[in-house]
Amino acid sequence: MKTILRGFRLALFAVMAAVSSGNAADKVLNLYIWSEYIPEQVLADFTRETGITVNISTYDSNEAMYAKLKLVGKGYDLVVPSSDYVGLMRRQGMLLPLDTKKISNFAKVDPKFVNQSFDPGNAYSVPYMWGSTALAVNTSLLPAETVQKTADLWKPELKGRLLLPNDPREVMGIGLKTLGYSINEKDPEHLRQAYEKLRTLMPLVRVFDSDSPKQALLSGEVAVGLVWNGEAYTANNENRAIRYVYPPEGFSLWVDSFCIPRGAANIESAYRFIDYILQPKVSAAISESMGYSSPIAGVSEFLPEAMRANPIVNPSAQDTARGEFLDSLDESTLKLYEQYWIKLKTK
Repeated sequence: MKTILRGFRLALFAVMAAVSSGNAADKVLNLYIWSEYIPEQVLADFTRETGITVNISTYDSNEAMYAKLKLVGKGYDLVVPSSDYVGLMRRQGMLLPLDTKKISNFAKVDPKFVNQSFDPGNAYSVPYMWGSTALAVNTSLLPAETVQKTADLWKPELKGRLLLPNDPREVMGIGLKTLGYSINEKDPEHLRQAYEKLRTLMPLVRVFDSDSPKQALLSGEVAVGLVWNGEAYTANNENRAIRYVYPPEGFSLWVDSFCIPRGAANIESAYRFIDYILQPKVSAAISESMGYSSPIAGVSEFLPEAMRANPIVNPSAQDTARGEFLDSLDESTLKLYEQYWIKLKTK
C-alpha cells in the first residue's frame, strides 16, 4: 500500500511539474522585430497586465529576418515582416494560419488595411504600423531647393553626403521611380535599367543604414537620406531644419504586420500580445513614440493635435496618391532584385 501511495505521489508530482512548466512557457513571448520599433513602456505595461515576459531580438531588414527564420526555423513566437515578405513567407509555408477569433480587437483594424493582396483575408497577418519611405533633407547643410525630387539625389554636391537604407526593395524602388516604373516592377528589362541607373548613384552614398538612420542626419554625417517617416519624424523633432520630402516621381508606402512563424512555441502569448497592441490607446502610444501611422481606427482621439496634423506621420491625400504600397513579388523576381542589390553594394 505504501508503495502504491508513493507511486501515486510521484505521478502527481510529475503532472504538477509538467503543468507548472507549461504555465511558465505560456508566460513568455519571444518577439523578433525591427530595431527601435516598439516602446519599452508598452512592453512593461503588457507584462504588468498579463504576466507575460517579452524577450526581444531585432533586425534591420526584411532580408535579415527572413534568412534567420529560414536558418533556425524556431525560437521566435512573433515576427513583424513588411507586406512583401508576408506574401513570400506565406507562400513558402513559414507562417502559421491565424485564428482571428482569438483576437477580439481585430475588428478595430481600419478596413483599408484588411484583406490586402499580399494576404487575402488576413489569414496569416495582422497590421501593426504603416508608413512611407521618402527623402529627409537637412536644410542647414544644403539649400532646401537642392533636393525636391528623387532625381536630385544624383546631384554631384551630394557626393559622400547621402544615406540609403539597407534594403533592396527601397533602393531599387528609387531607381525604378526615377525611370517612371512601378516600385513593384517585375519586368527584367526595367529592373536592369534601374540597376544601371543606380550604379551611377553609388559613388555618392556615404552609408547604408536601416538601424537608426536619423543619427547620421542629426550628427551631420549625411545631408540627405532615403528614410522611413518615423525616423524623419524623430529627427525633425530634434532638428527642425530636417525636412521630409514626398518626391513627385512617387515613393513607397508599406505595412508591417504581426505574423506567427511556424516554429513558434508560445502561440497563446502571441495572440494575447497582438490583441493588446490593437487597442486604440496602446496603438496611439506606439505611434506617438515611434512616429509611424497606426492602422487602427479610433487612434487619432488619443494623439496630440500636433501629431495628427503632422504631414510626416499623416501625409495629405494629394501626397498619399503619389505613394505606392510595396506588394509581394514572386521568388524569381525577388532573386533578380537581390542579385542587383549585391552588385550595387559590392562595386
